[in-house]
Amino acid sequence: MSRAVNYNWLKGRSDVIAGLTVAAISFPQAIAYALIAGVDPRFGVFSAIVVTAIASIFGSSSHLINGPTSAISLLVFTALAFIDSENTKELFEALFLLSVLVGVFQIIISVFKLGNLTRYISESVIIGFMAAAAFLLAVGQLGNALGVKDKGNGHMQVLRRVYLTLFHGDAVNYRALTLSTSAVVLVVVLRKLVQRYGLPQIDMLAVLIITGLIAYLAGWSIPGTGGHTAVSVAAKVPRSLPSPHIPDVNTSWLPELSTGALAIAFVGIIEALSIAKAIAHQTHQKIDYNRQIMAEGLANLGGGFLQSLPGSGSLSRSAINFQAGAASRFSGIVSAATVAVALLLFAPLLRYVPQPALAGLLLVTAARLVDFKRLIYTLKASRYDAGLVIVTAVTGIAIDLDKAVLLGVILSIVLFVPRAAKLRATELVVTPERVVRERITSDPPDPENVIYDLEGELFFGAAPELDRHLTELLERIETEDQGKIVILRLKRVRHPDVVCIELIEHFLRELTDRGVTVLLAGVRPDTFAVLKNVGFQAWFPAEHVFLEENQEFSATLKAVRYAHTKSTVELLEEPDLYYLV
Repeated sequence: MSRAVNYNWLKGRSDVIAGLTVAAISFPQAIAYALIAGVDPRFGVFSAIVVTAIASIFGSSSHLINGPTSAISLLVFTALAFIDSENTKELFEALFLLSVLVGVFQIIISVFKLGNLTRYISESVIIGFMAAAAFLLAVGQLGNALGVKDKGNGHMQVLRRVYLTLFHGDAVNYRALTLSTSAVVLVVVLRKLVQRYGLPQIDMLAVLIITGLIAYLAGWSIPGTGGHTAVSVAAKVPRSLPSPHIPDVNTSWLPELSTGALAIAFVGIIEALSIAKAIAHQTHQKIDYNRQIMAEGLANLGGGFLQSLPGSGSLSRSAINFQAGAASRFSGIVSAATVAVALLLFAPLLRYVPQPALAGLLLVTAARLVDFKRLIYTLKASRYDAGLVIVTAVTGIAIDLDKAVLLGVILSIVLFVPRAAKLRATELVVTPERVVRERITSDPPDPENVIYDLEGELFFGAAPELDRHLTELLERIETEDQGKIVILRLKRVRHPDVVCIELIEHFLRELTDRGVTVLLAGVRPDTFAVLKNVGFQAWFPAEHVFLEENQEFSATLKAVRYAHTKSTVELLEEPDLYYLV
């Protein structure tokens, strides 16, 4: 409510200007991304209206602009590859059903607050995915850029289709090559001018207008004998807004579409949240990530019922929105409304947009999709990161992108668990100077007290490590007749589960049965709560538990003092003990 009250005319003016600026790039991008997905351009434009508007209404980020993106469109193309592209009715129905499934998955993730799971998807997976997506985007547009018809079908592997298109297809159309090359040169030059002089970012729209005029004046986009044009042009887009439509549900499609929808849902969330986080870091806006995920789901669900391509947060459009001075989510609504008006006014002119020019724009988009500096940095960082990048990228290129995403997620988790399961046990000693520190090999063993510091996650994956450390400690006490008092420091263990708590309980009972006193130091609230839940306080002396305190190391020092009062070793009265890392 307070934000609504604080909204004023100046903010409204900023949002309108930013929304109009975003719309100038949204329109051509929407057409291009529909081309990537292999569907009618109107569904990309509808996405730039519906998905953008719904996500802006329900979202949390003030600057995130949703709609069709290159990565999502590539995943859509992969997910729909099992449908015959010539059967447009089935293809479109599958597209709308896919959007609905993506929305449903994202809403489920939001409702059950599973958005934090995206933290466990390594950035290396995303970098590998983006590299594969960029490569597939580039090679997939070579046919359009050269003016030759694609060979093969959606069931073929991408590289095989490209090979057939380039070496067993039609002769190169040099008019198309001229337009695609011109588009690449123009978009690079215009972007440099935009950045250098701070001009409005309408470079992509300007490229389509210029190349469209070149093709029209040269007569290449005007139908000749037989109704054919010299170069391929964008399909006709009707002068109409998206209308409600309930997708046909073909149960035989669901297994294929569900896999693709899950990959799109995850990638969409990662895209949207990473962009929102990056901008919020500069604006200091507090983002409700769960709300943003819900907005992503509602946008795609609504888009599925309004004939739209699935979408997510767009890096380029969000950056432009922020740089243009947007003050609130209203700028996204302005952008969607502007695209809708432009569709009603200029739809007939879209048939003059040459496909080779769109292909040129997409080739540049593919190059910009990869952060090469970040890619090289990650490959050099470690074998773990390099392996994830390579496996994800190769899977995306050799098999398909949705399976690459799912494989990358699985690998992230599989490789994360062993790392999280590392449990470190360090022996501490009290020196003659009354300093508590890590024991080194030259330190003599303390015949009275043994102090062990545990560090790590106490979940089932760490159970073997915990069992090994506790067994070694038991054997040492037994064989060396050392340690009438054992201090187990639990300050740096987290998230205990029943498996590890049971191991600790068995350890404590076995030592107690042998007449050894065990003290638990620095016990955290979550650990103590689990111990209480299993009836720990019924048999373990309360005075042997030293709970975590605000002052660092105070619980450990209290346990050490208590141990020395019970041992035969005398300390000076009220000794000062310090813990050194």
